[in-house]
Amino acid sequence: MSCLTRRHALGTAGALALLATAGAAVAAPRFRMQSWPLKAPERTGIHDVAPAPDGGVWFTAQASGHLGWFDPKSGRTELIPLAQRSSPHGVIQGPDKAAWITDGAQNAIVRVGWPDRKVMAFPLPAGLPHVNLNTAAFDRDGDLWFTGQLGYVGKLTVKTGQVRAGVVPRGRGPYGICATPAGEIWWCSLAGSYIARIDRRTGESVMVEPPTREQGARRIWSDSQGRLWVAEWNSGQLSMHDPQARSWKAWKLPGQSPQPYAVYVDERDLVWVSDFGGNAVFAFDPRTEKFERFAMPRANANVRQILGRPGEVWLPESGTEHITVIRTA
Repeated sequence: MSCLTRRHALGTAGALALLATAGAAVAAPRFRMQSWPLKAPERTGIHDVAPAPDGGVWFTAQASGHLGWFDPKSGRTELIPLAQRSSPHGVIQGPDKAAWITDGAQNAIVRVGWPDRKVMAFPLPAGLPHVNLNTAAFDRDGDLWFTGQLGYVGKLTVKTGQVRAGVVPRGRGPYGICATPAGEIWWCSLAGSYIARIDRRTGESVMVEPPTREQGARRIWSDSQGRLWVAEWNSGQLSMHDPQARSWKAWKLPGQSPQPYAVYVDERDLVWVSDFGGNAVFAFDPRTEKFERFAMPRANANVRQILGRPGEVWLPESGTEHITVIRTA
C-alpha cells in the first residue's frame, strides 16, 4: 500500500502520524482536511457555503431558516434569522461584500449586509408560483441571476431592486448557475439534462446539449478559461464544455456508483467535485486528467455545494451538521 493510499485509509490524523515516523525526507501532505461540528442551538440543515469577507464562512441553514456564519478561528457559529418562514438554499458573496441568498420558502432573493447583518428581501413578482429557488450568480454588470427548479430563471437588477423571472425550455430542472471570467451566465438543468447560456439582453436561455443523454446536469462552474465544468448526477460523470471550441469531454468518477453533486473550480483551475455515492470529494487535475480522492471522515456527509477562496476549499456536510475545509495552500 502506497503512502498516499494509506493516508486516505487512515484519515488526516493517521497520515500525519505516519509521516512523522517516516523520516524527514518524506514531504508533508499536499492538502489538509479539517472539520468542525456546528455549535448551534438547533439543527441547521446546512446546505450551501460561501466565504465571507471577514475570514469567516457563511452557510445557508435550510432547516432552521437562517444565514449561518462560522468562524474558523474560534469554531463559533452565529445564526441570523431571515424571516418567520424561510428555507434558504444558495448563498454567495456579492460585489458589495454582502451575502446574497436564494430563499425558497419566501420565494425571494435575500440580501444580508455585512457586517451590519441587515436583512432585506426582494420578492419575486406577484403572480409567480413558488419556483423552488436554488442558486445565484452575479454577471459582469453586477446584476444577480438565479434559478428556480420548477422551470424558471430570473434576474434581480441590483440598482433598482426589480426582479424578473421567466420560464425556460423543457420546464422543470434549473439548478446550478455560474458566471464566467467574462461575466457571462450559464446554468444547468437537473431534470432537463442540459446546460444553457443566458442572453443577458433578452433574458432568454440558449440551450447546449451534452453528448450523454439524461445525464442529470446538477451543478456547473467555470474555470479561468471560460470552460464549463458540470457535475452529472445521473451518469456519474464530471464533464467539461468548451464554448469556444464547441467541444465536450467527460470523465467517470472513480468508484462503483458515483453520484456527482457539487462542482467548483479553484484559483489554480483544479476541479473539485463531491460524490454522494462514495461519500467523498475529488480533486480533478485537467492537465493530467487524474482524480485524487478525499474520503469524508463521517458517513453520509452529503456535500451539496463547494465554494472557496485562495488556499481553501469549503464543504458543507448537510448529513452530519459539520463544516469542513480542505487547505490547499
